[in-house]
Amino acid sequence: MKFFLDTANIEEIKRVASLGLVDGVTTNPTIIAREGRDFEEVIKEICSIVDGPVSAEVIELTTEEMVKEARVLAGWAPNVVVKIPMTEAGLEAVNILSKEGIKTNVTLIFTVAQGLMAAKAGATYVSPFVGRLDDIGTDGLQLIRSLKVVLSNYNFKTEIITASVRSLEHVEEAAVVGADIVTIPGNLFPKLWGHPLTDKGIERFLEDWKKVPIKG
Repeated sequence: MKFFLDTANIEEIKRVASLGLVDGVTTNPTIIAREGRDFEEVIKEICSIVDGPVSAEVIELTTEEMVKEARVLAGWAPNVVVKIPMTEAGLEAVNILSKEGIKTNVTLIFTVAQGLMAAKAGATYVSPFVGRLDDIGTDGLQLIRSLKVVLSNYNFKTEIITASVRSLEHVEEAAVVGADIVTIPGNLFPKLWGHPLTDKGIERFLEDWKKVPIKG
């Protein structure tokens, strides 16, 4: 399973990239706004750090406007993936862009039907939002399970990005059910490699080492 970072914070990206764990980055208008920097500047800097796909989201709502904006975004760097909302206009835009060779990530997926339509329209990636489904009492990870089966049944090349990830359990279960990718908030990533028993084990080893006679 590939790890994407769901952030536009350059320091977070550099920190995790130094571990060799960043396969790509996803952003959205909210994430970009938190950085207080120019959108184009941030995306280009991320693309210079990360070799994998970097999702940059359109803000227009009509097909014509989304396609026009997507062409501009795709020209910023060869690894830019254009993020398109799951709407009728969005599907039409994805269909047009896919024929032009522009990679897309259809976002705000909440049903299998939406994911299937996006794949058929030519989406490179689909992003089901598991955390937001959990918020309304629905099993978000069940959507990942079902969508994985459906896309596999019909040999779609579209990859599933498990999005709106809130916990270590989301990451682990996404891996268990075979999600292609999980996109993880920068502040959650350190929790993946940490565990209280690991910390206690290191402390005990160090204490025990102090008891080992050292010839000198």
